[in-house]
Amino acid sequence: MTAPALPPRHLLLALAVVAVWGTNFVVIEVALRSLPPLLFATLRFAFALLPALVVRRPAVPWRHLAAYGVLIGAGQFGLLYIAMNGRISPGLASLVVQTQVFFTIGIAVIAAGEGVRRFQWLALALAAAGIGVIGAHADARTTPLGVALVLGAALSWACGNTVARASGKVDMLGYVVWSSLFALPPLAALSFALEGPAAIAAALRGAGLGAWIAVLWQAVGNTLFGYAAWGWLLARHPAATVAPLALLVPVFGMAGSALLLGEPLPAWKLGAAGLVLAGLGLNLLWPRLRERIALAGAPD
Repeated sequence: MTAPALPPRHLLLALAVVAVWGTNFVVIEVALRSLPPLLFATLRFAFALLPALVVRRPAVPWRHLAAYGVLIGAGQFGLLYIAMNGRISPGLASLVVQTQVFFTIGIAVIAAGEGVRRFQWLALALAAAGIGVIGAHADARTTPLGVALVLGAALSWACGNTVARASGKVDMLGYVVWSSLFALPPLAALSFALEGPAAIAAALRGAGLGAWIAVLWQAVGNTLFGYAAWGWLLARHPAATVAPLALLVPVFGMAGSALLLGEPLPAWKLGAAGLVLAGLGLNLLWPRLRERIALAGAPD
C-alpha cells in the first residue's frame, strides 16, 4: 500500500523544516566569520541544552545520550564547522554531508547483518561518482581536506543515527536537548586546546549581534524547531511520506548559498549535485516506486 500524501499544512511545515536545515549552511558561514569553529559549536550546544530546565529527559540509558551527544556534537558539527571554516563552500557542504544516508546503511550491514539490495548499490555508486566529481575540482573553496572533513561529519552523523535507533521510539526533542549535555565537554576542551583561551576571549568580545543571532538560530531554529517539527510529522505520517522531503535540504543549501553568498554554480557542481541527489533519491524512492509498479500490474 503506497504512503498517502501530506495534507497541505503538514507539507508546508515539512518544507519549512528542510528550508531551515538547508539555508542553515549560510548561517554557519556567516557565524564563522566572527567565531572560531569549535567555540561556535560549543555555544550552539550550550544554548540547545537550556530547554533541559523544562524538557523531560527521555527514558533511555545515559550511555545512549552520551554517545549521541559526542557523535553529533564533537563528531558531526565539530568536523562540519572546521570544514566550513574556509575549506569547503556552504552549498557543497550541505550536499556532501547527506552521504550520511549511505554510511548509515553501511553501519547497519556491519553491525546488524542487514543485506544491501541491488538498487542501494546503484544509489551508492551514483553518490560516490558525485563526490568524485567534487574531489576532481578541488580549489581554494573546495579542498580535499574540506571534503574529507565533511565526510567524517557524515560518518559521525550516521553513527549517531545508529545510537538513536538503538534507543527505540523516543521524543527526539528531549533526546537532542539532553544529549547536548555530553556534546559540551569535548567541544569546550577541544576549543580551549586548539583555538586557545586568547582567541576565545577575543572572539567573544568581538562577536556582533549577527554572530549571536546565528548561534541562537543554530540552537532554536535548526535544532529545537527542526527536530521537534520533523519528529511531530514522523509521528503522524509514514516515514516513506516524510523522509523523501529531506532531499530538498541540499537544494535549499546550494540555492541559498548562491543567492545570499554569491557561491558560483558551474556545470561540474550542478552535475555533482545531480549525481548525489540521484543516489539519495533512488535509495529513498525506489521501494515506493517498485510497490506502485507491482500494484499497477496486479490483476483486478
